[in-house]
Amino acid sequence: MNSTLKTNRISLATLAFSALTFAAGLPVTSALAGDCPADQVAENGMKPGAMMPKGVTDTIITTIDLSSKGDAWKGSMLRMRKLVVQPGGIVPWHSHDMRPANILIVSGSITEYRSTCKVPILHRAGEVTAEFGHLSHWWKNNGKIPAVLYSSDILSPEMHDDAAM
Repeated sequence: MNSTLKTNRISLATLAFSALTFAAGLPVTSALAGDCPADQVAENGMKPGAMMPKGVTDTIITTIDLSSKGDAWKGSMLRMRKLVVQPGGIVPWHSHDMRPANILIVSGSITEYRSTCKVPILHRAGEVTAEFGHLSHWWKNNGKIPAVLYSSDILSPEMHDDAAM
């Protein structure tokens, strides 16, 4: 019975990976869903927003110590988290200068207020967004149901105790 359960998990994982791969291969239009429209991209497009979390649960699922990959990775960690943002909930203003991340929106929707965009960006279930480089932002669930997000990020050694989202 364990063998069957294990096979089903592998099949579901393969299916999920295939779906994400397919979604990434869709034709590119003027702005991908969840991207800043090209004519709205701007340095300092949004001012800093909310500074305190509200109605958000941030659960670390797992971490991997990357030190074994060489001196450049010594003390760095790959981390995966699940964030549940309640309606009206806020992920506070934070920076990605030192912490690249990928975010998968699993259910619900959430609005991003990004320093590099003049307008808010709506992210819907099934979308993935990359966060890296000279980027600061905050998120708010303006919907009526909880937004569930999975975040995978790399923490440098000095960020291990960082409580920033």
